Amino acid sequence: MSENPQKPAQPTGEAKKKQLAPVKIQKDKKSIKDLPPVPQYILDRIKIWDQLKEKHLEELKNLPDVPIKISLPDGKVVDGIAGKTTPYDVAKGISRGLADNIVSSLVDDQIHDISRPITKDCQLILCKFDTEAGKKTFWHSSAHILGQAMERIYGGSLCIGPATADGFYYDMAMTDNYVSQEDYDLINQVAQQIVSEKQAFERLNVPRDVALELFKYNKYKLEIISKIPQEETVSLYRCGNLVDLCRGPHVPNTSYVKAFAVTKNSSSYWLGKAENDPLQRVYGVAFPDKKQLTEYQHFMEEAAKRDHRAIGKAQELFFFHPFSPGCAFFLPHGARIYNRLSEFIKAEYHRRGFTEVITPTMFSQQLWEKSGHWYKYKENMFPVTCDNSPYSLKPMNCPGHCLMFGVRNRSYRELPLRFADFGVLHRNELAGALTGLTRVRKFQQDDAHIFCTAEMIESEIKSCLEFMQYVYGIFGFEFALELSTRPETALGTAEQWEIAENSLKDALNKFGKPWKENPGDGAFYGPKIDIQITDALKRSHQCATIQLDFQLPERFELEYQSATEEMKRPVIIHRAILGSVERMMAILIEHTAGKWPFWLSPRQLQIVTVTDAHVEYAKQVQKQINDAGFFIDLDSSDRTLSKKIFEARPNYNFILIIGDSEVEKQTVTLRDNRDNNAEQRPLSVPDLIVFLKDLVKQFK
Repeated sequence: MSENPQKPAQPTGEAKKKQLAPVKIQKDKKSIKDLPPVPQYILDRIKIWDQLKEKHLEELKNLPDVPIKISLPDGKVVDGIAGKTTPYDVAKGISRGLADNIVSSLVDDQIHDISRPITKDCQLILCKFDTEAGKKTFWHSSAHILGQAMERIYGGSLCIGPATADGFYYDMAMTDNYVSQEDYDLINQVAQQIVSEKQAFERLNVPRDVALELFKYNKYKLEIISKIPQEETVSLYRCGNLVDLCRGPHVPNTSYVKAFAVTKNSSSYWLGKAENDPLQRVYGVAFPDKKQLTEYQHFMEEAAKRDHRAIGKAQELFFFHPFSPGCAFFLPHGARIYNRLSEFIKAEYHRRGFTEVITPTMFSQQLWEKSGHWYKYKENMFPVTCDNSPYSLKPMNCPGHCLMFGVRNRSYRELPLRFADFGVLHRNELAGALTGLTRVRKFQQDDAHIFCTAEMIESEIKSCLEFMQYVYGIFGFEFALELSTRPETALGTAEQWEIAENSLKDALNKFGKPWKENPGDGAFYGPKIDIQITDALKRSHQCATIQLDFQLPERFELEYQSATEEMKRPVIIHRAILGSVERMMAILIEHTAGKWPFWLSPRQLQIVTVTDAHVEYAKQVQKQINDAGFFIDLDSSDRTLSKKIFEARPNYNFILIIGDSEVEKQTVTLRDNRDNNAEQRPLSVPDLIVFLKDLVKQFK
């Protein structure tokens, strides 16, 4: 790579102002007709593209016809011509209906445009929108439509515009302009015009110097290009007036996008770093069918009702403050849920043979270098620390547990040795990535490490899976299992990886639940089992993880004495069930829509009195139930009984009504808010406590 790649001269003074001047959108004008002329830099860019394309087409004319064989998943082999036959051609040869429904393809497992020619014998998979490759291609193409619309409206400098898990976004640098919700309609109008024009996605590979000339007006694109080695080419795509740096793939043309909508906007920073230029980010979503957009919008309405941030505020569970960004403040009711989750998992750990340990907050640079996590550690560290040292907070427990194992000689009789650690961890998540409780800088993890022999791996993994199934069953989550195998940058020998992967496969097979393999996605130190849970809205979340590690025992020189008195290395199993308590709490809030099961509820019972004459007895009942370990409030206000019940119903699992009859008989009348059809019933306080304790035991 060239150390100082020469950058072409950029426009200065009035020329630059004219070229990149943002559009002043008048809030009372929302029509495409009100847009100013196309900026000059776009016209210059298209002129260069047309010259490059003409040269490329001339080169294609001289390509010889070289036969290739294209193998399909059903075993069928299709004949093609290298550099000319496309995945779309293959699909059309099968059926026109299939061709009209594919949006992407996999050529030898690499994602590939359906309109881009295949160059050699290959395995071909044709992908519809409902596949992972299909969504990625479709939403990436839609991002280019959004980028073209933003250039046309705002005239700023486009930065990056990737597909995401549920749509896409584009970042743009603007001078004195900004995006607001009032602009959404205009962006959608321009995007719809781009779609209606059926603009083709065209691809060219160009020399790096040509790319520098093409994007000389945009310092952000120049920064990206300048990092590409001089000898490599740069992949570009064009649709309409937009030419962008892009590896692809894309749909053949913009008309594939039948439904397009801007969903939100926010600020961001170039490359996600707060010290860089501020940017404007616009998010969108798109579908090949308008009905899918309607369904998505309905889904988002339901999701908004369940947003853990809104429910957390309404139920007074937690809040965030700019004085401590990314660190949640848990209010009394939120702390009840947080502590219950922690206590539940701790009790299960102890029941399953784990010993709770505590590792120190301050770790040295030498420890992290020895663990092999040093560079990742520095990237993820919290930047401001109590002693002004860059090494004073910890992003993981693994090295500390290794030190505990190695503090004295170990025997095979002690294995498996299971450590559980619920200490506070810190990671320096980027400010733009912080999202309520789902992405924080300070969190608590139900972290555990099992030190065992190679022969114990299968049974320990199976036990971990059964533990996970038990916990997720209580929460009402469905789950899916993936085995992630050796990545390209793996540490250790091929033999170690084979043993580890086979042990995990055997454990998964004996567990008896369906699983699939995710090749090459393992951690660098060992294979892992990823568990994806599904919530009430059918959204997937990864919380639990089970990872096998042969490397830390090597780095920390851990040993145990075997039955034959030979010194051997243990194997480490990294294991978490909740993941972070904060993130699991967020998922549970949205999964339950804030309607907590009784055992986890921060507002379990509310006493409502009919008149002031019943308050003294109500306080006695409140104390008895409090002493039994339940959260109970008392509404002794002078409001009407119906008003009290109406306000308590959405917040409490049970309402206890106390009037003349209850005082006389020393009972309460129980109203079950979990079931609207349940009948009210009288109970003595001792019988009520037995009933409540049974509910907790059943996790209801």
